[in-house]
Amino acid sequence: MTNTITTTPKIYVACLAAYNNGRLHGKWIDAEQNADAIQEEIQEMLKNSPEPFAEEWAIHDYEGFEGLSINEYESIEDVAEYARLIAEHGAAYAAYANNVGVDYATEEGFEESYQGEWDSEEAFAENLADEIMDIPERLSYYFDYGKFAHELFMGDYYSVDNDNHNVYVFSNI
Repeated sequence: MTNTITTTPKIYVACLAAYNNGRLHGKWIDAEQNADAIQEEIQEMLKNSPEPFAEEWAIHDYEGFEGLSINEYESIEDVAEYARLIAEHGAAYAAYANNVGVDYATEEGFEESYQGEWDSEEAFAENLADEIMDIPERLSYYFDYGKFAHELFMGDYYSVDNDNHNVYVFSNI
């Protein structure tokens, strides 16, 4: 299944000189661009600040990162990379990154681990059994896919619930 994102990843960058003086000055910036372009937009926002000598900024809000947490001093290089990966792989990448930790969530690791979006762990197990085992039809009624799923998800696989009431399945192997 294809993952779709609901909102383009964006960050709200605030001018700290204005913020510290009780003023709200900032800008929503599309994070789906390279880090240099984001930095240019930040510098432009600071240049237009109502406070003189505005140099410092922080990320005060974000959206479209599909549950991936962005902190206020996240590097712009990381923000741009997260946005690219989410745009390419959808919410499944965010689920993976939240599970393994963003510092360890490489694109290669995601692509090797991601097994798709499924209705349930049992649906994944049934599909896997059909792919790797030759169970005669007359015996398939006796095969317990629920127990097979339980065994699979005790070690070799894990799943993350998503907003579609399905699960993303990842390999631990």
